[in-house]
Amino acid sequence: MKFSRLSVLIGLLPLSLFSLGLVPLGAYAGQSVLDCDFLIDVEQGWVLENQAIVVDDTRIVAVTDSRAGDSRNPFDAYQDLLPGADNEQQYFQLRYCLPGLIDMHVHLDGQLARNAYIKRFQQNPTDYALIAADHARKTLLAGFTTVRNPGDAYNSTIALRNAIDKGIAIGPRIYSAGKSLATTGGHADPTNGYRSDLMGDPGPHRGVVNGVADARKAVRQRYKEGADFIKITATGGVLSLAKSGQNPQFAMDELEAIVTTAAEYGMHVAAHAHGTEGMRRAVQAGVRSIEHGSYMDDSVMRLMKQKGTFYVPTILAGVFVGEKAQEEGYFPDVVRPKAAAIGPVIKDTFARAYKAGVKIAFGTDSGVSAHGDNAEEFVHMVNAGMKPMEAIQAATLAAAELLNETGTLGSISPGKQADIVAVADNPLEDISELQNIRFVMKAGTVYKTELD
Repeated sequence: MKFSRLSVLIGLLPLSLFSLGLVPLGAYAGQSVLDCDFLIDVEQGWVLENQAIVVDDTRIVAVTDSRAGDSRNPFDAYQDLLPGADNEQQYFQLRYCLPGLIDMHVHLDGQLARNAYIKRFQQNPTDYALIAADHARKTLLAGFTTVRNPGDAYNSTIALRNAIDKGIAIGPRIYSAGKSLATTGGHADPTNGYRSDLMGDPGPHRGVVNGVADARKAVRQRYKEGADFIKITATGGVLSLAKSGQNPQFAMDELEAIVTTAAEYGMHVAAHAHGTEGMRRAVQAGVRSIEHGSYMDDSVMRLMKQKGTFYVPTILAGVFVGEKAQEEGYFPDVVRPKAAAIGPVIKDTFARAYKAGVKIAFGTDSGVSAHGDNAEEFVHMVNAGMKPMEAIQAATLAAAELLNETGTLGSISPGKQADIVAVADNPLEDISELQNIRFVMKAGTVYKTELD
């Protein structure tokens, strides 16, 4: 039997479906051998040659020298690792294999556009859910097998997470915060920009906090609704219909109540923050990560290193809104100057934080930029001074650590989830190669494969 360069299927699905890059929903991988010419070992920080990844069910059971196999029947060499001879078996010959990528900041239920601000008056909860499902599929096919969604509308990504887990939708593994927490008039106050008779006075149920009691109730409400973690808007934001994008928006006692209550319910806290003082308060209160961090100064970097706080930079979003701010009418007048200022700042902050040794986890804020373009963030990270291997580690090992999932995600190792992607050429020589993912396996199921 002759095997193609990129992908061969044995006995599970018609080859024609794979040649099109299409796999039916619920297709089950069974047992697989991935014969990799090169494997990017993110744990050791090097590249291994001629490695076979052996997968049974949803897990990796072995990583071994592929030259032990027989090209006429590649499973013969691995039968002792794959119990159950009647199980379906697949063999794939791939070029550069690496762990499934992890994006720590996406908003699957939306996409920035000229008409984005009016859509919240036009779209129903079901619209958000269906939009999120489409964006999730694009994200998975781009090689991102796990994402963290820090803020949505109508808990749409919680419902999508559950649908994906049950096998009735296609997408990455989702960790969702549900509705973000804000203060009255803050970045995630859902009524910002409404006329006065529509604003009302939203409270903890809608994620708006004023005082310690509200803070605790808002966290508990998110837990009740099924959130995996808590997202707060510690400062103003670029895209909200409010003047300041930097001012601190929570008092210390509110932040401490949120972090403490979240910990009691087994959740971490991610803090959207652009301004320095809001970041400082959030880090001091014990948040797990700072998102964006645009105006982070040296003192905040030192505090983050002391506390072990992660930085999720989202350079791509900053660059994107900076470019769109040059287009007349793309943003409302109150947003445009904030968007114009943020692009150059966020890239410079990333470069300084990287040099200072702040822990960095990959994140894009996709939903600002287009879903599926997530890997463009790698290019910005490397252009700002990060080494390609470190950028990949930020989207694998570091992201898994942020999620407290290092035992199951983040590397190609026995016992971990079989989340594996592949590209045709070496991304360590050209990081933009990660924008052309050729193969995607999540939890042992293949969702994409493109034949040469």
